[in-house]
Amino acid sequence: MKGAAIDTLTQAVLVAFAAGLTIPLAAFAALEARLHPGWLTDEARHAILAFGGGVLISAIALVLVPEGMELTSAPGALAAFAAGGISFALVERWLVNRGGEAGDFLAMLLHYLPEALALGAVWAADREAGVLFALMIALQNLPEAFNAFRELDKRAEGARRVRLMAMFCILPFAGALAALGGYAVLQELPRLLGALLLFSAGGILYLTFQDIAPSAHLKRSWAPPLGAVGGFMLGMIAWMVIHAEA
Repeated sequence: MKGAAIDTLTQAVLVAFAAGLTIPLAAFAALEARLHPGWLTDEARHAILAFGGGVLISAIALVLVPEGMELTSAPGALAAFAAGGISFALVERWLVNRGGEAGDFLAMLLHYLPEALALGAVWAADREAGVLFALMIALQNLPEAFNAFRELDKRAEGARRVRLMAMFCILPFAGALAALGGYAVLQELPRLLGALLLFSAGGILYLTFQDIAPSAHLKRSWAPPLGAVGGFMLGMIAWMVIHAEA
């Protein structure tokens, strides 16, 4: 039993690390787009943003809210969800007052690290839900990291750009450590886990409509809205595959 528990813990950490690898991958793609501006058209960038928004909405609808509400009382669920939205709004306002240069980056951290923490606990309780959750984290990291790197890279040159890329490459390890903590602590505290999932859902929903959806809009273009539909459909496909035997 002890060996099986260690194996499950190792799996949780490795899956969280793998989900975080999309962060440096997206950063390299953003760097390529910065160095070679013609590599990615405006319409393609807007479509990527919208695709990420669709994935985020599917993560909320298929994972965060259902799982969180199963673990939390109705008043607690509403309070945690509202607290997430309000907290993210306050953080964003604070960032804007400071110039907002790292807004996308901090927004990515605000949902990536809590979700990695929750992933460790979810993996211990329900591995099928953990697989879907990890997939959602990996997918939503792609557009978030792409935009965050482009935002921070505006004034970065030489050594500063290398340090910036190194920071993005370290984040998967931070996610793995968060999953380790979630596995060790949160599986024994289901109400806290449910509250964390719902808190994250409320914050992500706020960010989706405050930042991603408006930024993804491109006048007289069909690709961004269809990208949002495609992102949500990808979440649906993942959910259906994982629950096919149920």
